[in-house]
Amino acid sequence: MAIAFNPTAAKPLRPFASFSLPLMIAFGAILGGALLQTWDMGPGLGMITGAVLAALLGYALSHHLPRKTGRLVSLGLVGVLGFILGGPLGGLVGLIIGALLGWAAYWLTTGDYRRGVPVYSTSGQTLWHNAFKFICGFIFFFLIAPILIVIPLSFNAENFFTFTPGMLALDPDAYSVKHYQDFFTNPNWLQPLKNSLIIAPIATIISVSLGTLAAIGLSQSHVPFRRGIMAILISPMIVPLIISATGMFFFYSQLGLWMEQYLGMSKDLTGYIKVILAHAALGIPFVIITVTATLVGFDRSLTRAAANMGAGPAKTFFKVQMPLILPGVISGGLFAFITSFDEVVVVLFVGAAAQKTLPWQMFTGLREQISPTILAVATVLVFVSICLLTTVELLRRRSERLRGMSPG
Repeated sequence: MAIAFNPTAAKPLRPFASFSLPLMIAFGAILGGALLQTWDMGPGLGMITGAVLAALLGYALSHHLPRKTGRLVSLGLVGVLGFILGGPLGGLVGLIIGALLGWAAYWLTTGDYRRGVPVYSTSGQTLWHNAFKFICGFIFFFLIAPILIVIPLSFNAENFFTFTPGMLALDPDAYSVKHYQDFFTNPNWLQPLKNSLIIAPIATIISVSLGTLAAIGLSQSHVPFRRGIMAILISPMIVPLIISATGMFFFYSQLGLWMEQYLGMSKDLTGYIKVILAHAALGIPFVIITVTATLVGFDRSLTRAAANMGAGPAKTFFKVQMPLILPGVISGGLFAFITSFDEVVVVLFVGAAAQKTLPWQMFTGLREQISPTILAVATVLVFVSICLLTTVELLRRRSERLRGMSPG
């Protein structure tokens, strides 16, 4: 008779006391010192509580429960304990701690920490492999934590920039969408939003057109001084923005006066033109870099074959070359759009009150009005940026597939 074997219920690969226990205690102490403040514990008591909780849970889960069941038990047990000690917020923190402790217990005792490491690696190499991943995770956390704080604050029912007691207690009455309503109904915010939606797309079109042509031209080996030209074209990305803004101020102020005097344009129109051209100059380097990277894997024989078949330069570009480099062009355009939509320093130097963009209004709100609507605007911009960057990543993968650099 065959006997079924459940790998998740197997014994740990290493003795818990000699290897996993010290690491679980250290991990629990770090979590306790960082997260148990919501349970009205001091740092010292929180570290001790976290260490003891981690040791007990680690031993019990890894020795007596299969992986999936143990993780659920850890999640529910610590979550309920957190709710009892700290209310709804404490329960939320307890769920986070329970999930992390349940993962760590099985990760250490089942040998999952050696996944991705060659079998011949030494203990030091294995330690560095996992330490490097944890370091990257901590860096990512500290980069993303401010954004995660802004998002719930944007739903504050009060006109404060801090979490109120009601928000910490997860009271539904402490949350509101009034700041979002103010953003989409207040003319002080709608006009800057309109300006941003006018300036950014036009600047992006100019950046994509000029940047794509420049990248294609500079990719030709017979172009003289192409390295120097490339360095000049991408200099707006390298030079400090305040220096670029100062130079643009002196240049575009004279250009605006010339357009008003000799072309009869209004001051508002010349203001929009100056800001659009300035933002286009900032976006061109992003387009050049992404399109140039796409052209690295481009097969030149395709354009020669099209020319041999009688296609002219324009038809060859739009029918053969453009479809293959399109992911890079769109990626550069998205970066140029984000740069223009989020930029505030140059528009302060070059623009006027009529060209006030959304970042300018946010800067004014922080400096003069202290408006909580800024938090709602920031949250909207975060989700827009996430959508655009997700599109960029999908296009990058598509470009690699077209060039045969990754499996389809």
